[in-house]
Amino acid sequence: MFLGEYDHNLDDKGRLAIPSRFRDELGDGVVVTRGFDRCLVGFPRTAWEQLAKRVNELSLGQAEARNLRRHLFSGAADLSLDRQGRILIPQNLREYASLGDQVIVAGLSTHFEIWAHESWGQVIESLDSSASAIAEQLSALGI
Repeated sequence: MFLGEYDHNLDDKGRLAIPSRFRDELGDGVVVTRGFDRCLVGFPRTAWEQLAKRVNELSLGQAEARNLRRHLFSGAADLSLDRQGRILIPQNLREYASLGDQVIVAGLSTHFEIWAHESWGQVIESLDSSASAIAEQLSALGI
């Protein structure tokens, strides 16, 4: 399970050290792709395969399904961790998420996100300002 928020650096080559607590979950590797909010999303290969299967079951006749496929699959990179627990994030993905030297790796239970440090700060501010509305929505769902 991916939990927590970690401040990490990208090196000159675009390598990111995956938090040590996440590495056991990624023994077979990780698929990193574009997220929906200008971040990157990392999935263990087994979780990625399950997601890909569900997306592939969507009708190609639906524009939203085609766009979802384009968004998830065209930028996806199947990566392995090196001996130091790092992954090499491809340049196109670093540019998509505007990643600089400092990034945030945020665990979200079944997957994790990689954010530009500044962008993550804006996300947290937004979450803080809408916390009561989120709580009301969750209450309505019985959570």
